[in-house]
Amino acid sequence: MITKDQKDNLFSLIKSLTKSEKRQFKLYVGRLGVNSDSKFLNLFNLLDKAKTYNEAFILKSGIVKKQQLANVKAHLYKQILISLKLNPSHQNVRLQIREQLDFASILYHKGLYKQSLKILDKAKELAIVNEEKNSAFEIVELEKVIESQYITRSISTRADELAIQAKELSSLNVIASKLSNLSLQLYSTILKTGYIRNEEEANMVINYFNKSLPKVKIEKLGFREKLWLYKANLWQSFLLQDFLNCYKYASKWVNLFYENPSMINLNPVFFLKGNNYLLEALFFIGNKPKFLEKFSEFEATVQKNNFPTDENVASLVFLYSNFHSINKHFIDGSFEEGLHLIPKIEKTLIPFSNRIDPHHKMIFYYKFASLHFGAGNNKECIKYLDKIISNKTLSMREDLLCFSRVLNLVAHYEAGLDYHLETLLRSTYKFLIKMNDLHEVQKEMIKFIRGLQDIYPHDLKNAFKELHKTLKTFEDHPYERRAFLYLDIISWLESKIENKPVGVIIQTKYLAKKSS
Repeated sequence: MITKDQKDNLFSLIKSLTKSEKRQFKLYVGRLGVNSDSKFLNLFNLLDKAKTYNEAFILKSGIVKKQQLANVKAHLYKQILISLKLNPSHQNVRLQIREQLDFASILYHKGLYKQSLKILDKAKELAIVNEEKNSAFEIVELEKVIESQYITRSISTRADELAIQAKELSSLNVIASKLSNLSLQLYSTILKTGYIRNEEEANMVINYFNKSLPKVKIEKLGFREKLWLYKANLWQSFLLQDFLNCYKYASKWVNLFYENPSMINLNPVFFLKGNNYLLEALFFIGNKPKFLEKFSEFEATVQKNNFPTDENVASLVFLYSNFHSINKHFIDGSFEEGLHLIPKIEKTLIPFSNRIDPHHKMIFYYKFASLHFGAGNNKECIKYLDKIISNKTLSMREDLLCFSRVLNLVAHYEAGLDYHLETLLRSTYKFLIKMNDLHEVQKEMIKFIRGLQDIYPHDLKNAFKELHKTLKTFEDHPYERRAFLYLDIISWLESKIENKPVGVIIQTKYLAKKSS
């Protein structure tokens, strides 16, 4: 029987439990009056100790028969979730509101209308304060049902008030839904293809955005609606490579949380993602002082004792902290200085390996490769790029896959590994054609590297100068410039022309830009 390593849902859930959550589960099972020979408890203990999920091993243990296994697993899965729900660390406002709504429903069905309405009123207030408007709408709808069956007469205008409240909440929920749909569609485009590649794609994005954006008055929107509005604008700006607007909307997104600090604890994932895009925008703009300032604010917030610490949040803090620790060295070309981060990140990546998706692992490898390339360690650069190029299952971020291959070509040339350069050129060219991602910058690069074998050594510098002159014309091109976001070819060529390390060239440019 095939071993399903880490792929079984129940096994993954058990492996995600902390020591205190496992202890709580066993106490919870004890309260149920389950004896120590219970099938599902024995299965829990066995899977807790196992390193991989192996069905043959479970059946061999004699805990459960083959025909019972599916039911016992389903029962255990449900009991773990109930136990987690009871765990204080998982108690949040959303669960409190949901619990109050359940209590009110029970009281209503028992005919205790006044008690039910009292609980609903408190739950509704809690929901509105915490921007849980879908729950607030559900509460108002239940209030209307109760009022229609049992007129309290406590307030003569009660029906009108509930009708108005339901209409307002419904309207805001519709706006939030439209904005979240737009935001999600744009975000999925970013994940699939990266930045727009031509005018046709740009027009498609702009037209889709304008058509899908609901008409809103900003002063009428609450926290949740503003958040989705800023997100949608941010994704559009990223797709169009309009990084100043990215910075503008990411700042609005992050400031919205700092203006509503209670929302940081209620929506930590959105807070973290907003900071990630804010830092990414500053990285692309090349503003290191502001980048360091915002990075410092971000780190100070996530290190506070009251910042949420569940597994999902911990994974994102790990990702963003490390991505941007590397990015700060790309801004000013301090590659050598950043190399120490690679072994440190690789080591801490191991405990997070089951919680970080393959796409983000590949981004780490591309960043590691780029750091090594900038520091002149071309063979190390190739080693990390190979992890991306040899990954045949990766179907996301086509641009990442394309530029990995272009950087791989350059690194092979730099490392003097030109004995199979022709094969590499052919496979890279075929890959880019297949991806429909062959831009002028890439065409010129491939043409140049292909022609290198016919150039005499004393003519090499002139060849670099010619390519530099050609590529310079694309540096500010709205669609061609994206090539330079992944790989600073211009600085690499200048390093060949001036016979200086690429890091020195980027540092010199950064200091000149900073002083101007």
